[in-house]
Amino acid sequence: MTVAIALFTRDLRVHDNPVLHAAVSSAERVVPLFVLDEAITGGRFNRPNRAVFLAACLRDLDRGLRERGGRLVVRRGRTADEVARLADEHDVTAVHVAADVSGFARRREETLRERLAAAGRDLCVHDTSVTVVPPGAVTPSGNDHFAVYTPYYRQWSAAAKRAVLPAPRRLSLPNVAEGSLPAREEICPGPTSPDLPEGGERAGRALLDAWVDGPVRDYGSAHDDLAADGTSRLSPHLHFGTVSPTELVHRARESAEFVRQVAWRDFHHQVLAARPSAATRDYRPHGDRWRRSAIDLRAWQEGRTGYPIVDAGMRQLRREGWLHNRVLNPLLQAKRYDPDGAYVRRYVPELAKIPGAAVHEPWKLPPAMLDDLGYPRPIVDLREGSERFLTARGKR
Repeated sequence: MTVAIALFTRDLRVHDNPVLHAAVSSAERVVPLFVLDEAITGGRFNRPNRAVFLAACLRDLDRGLRERGGRLVVRRGRTADEVARLADEHDVTAVHVAADVSGFARRREETLRERLAAAGRDLCVHDTSVTVVPPGAVTPSGNDHFAVYTPYYRQWSAAAKRAVLPAPRRLSLPNVAEGSLPAREEICPGPTSPDLPEGGERAGRALLDAWVDGPVRDYGSAHDDLAADGTSRLSPHLHFGTVSPTELVHRARESAEFVRQVAWRDFHHQVLAARPSAATRDYRPHGDRWRRSAIDLRAWQEGRTGYPIVDAGMRQLRREGWLHNRVLNPLLQAKRYDPDGAYVRRYVPELAKIPGAAVHEPWKLPPAMLDDLGYPRPIVDLREGSERFLTARGKR
């Protein structure tokens, strides 16, 4: 009786999952495994909002597996240790896992490969679970990755895309203790945002269905409109793999503009795969230095910088765990993508009575009126800050 392990990492789904598909196809019995890795739960990127979403993803993955006669096996500890132990217990022939690009993921893969090889077992790495086109599959002449998006996108568009894989009909597990699903508090305790999106494949596929059934057609004209909320909001589902990026591209292909944005995700994956240091250092350094002020940092975190479009974005992030990407220039972007101020008034209620575009420049109001609104004055002068930045860049 052959046994394989399908190790779930950032591919928490049963539909279009190359890891699960290959494991089921290659062995008579499969152990669907998730390891709550202490290296991740003890890291600085582990946060309560993330924990809420992840816990929901694992519950829903377990539900999807149980509908097919299986269940999610959960272990706690170091991934390589737990996988190797389970492989020994059940004489596993191969372990299947998704390729990933972070430094942590690559170290995990290498350690796992060494541990399994020492016992004569195979590690099968599947490179189209997390991305559409694998990092390194398209490269420019004389380099290991593309540093500029447009030429990358041309080759990405021409690259073959694999077909969407069906979810397995049935699963058969060996006699293995499943372990308990982790509660959110076990992953990361602490207060969470009140309006977080629902995690899990079922929620992700519902969002995907709704998106491709209509709104995606208007993406080209609506995605920059802050108040219209014309984006898919699929980003957390893509990150945790509850929605397949390959299936998304296939189903959204009628909107070339949207598919182009999905390709940006692959672009940055191939940058990170080639330059892991980009996760912690500037990819194109200019010698910039952050201005450090604990007071100003707190004002930014709380959405009280005095620049309404920035504050609206930060308050949306604190409320929903998500924000729109147009907050680059606090005046130009505001007037271009929130011309009537509807987005700002939605998230900054102190300014709700200021009509139209005037909401973007409350410092122009009479001082007494601004004080009555309870909204702060700008923590930095935009023009002075711009001049300081350009001087530091040697452009002044």
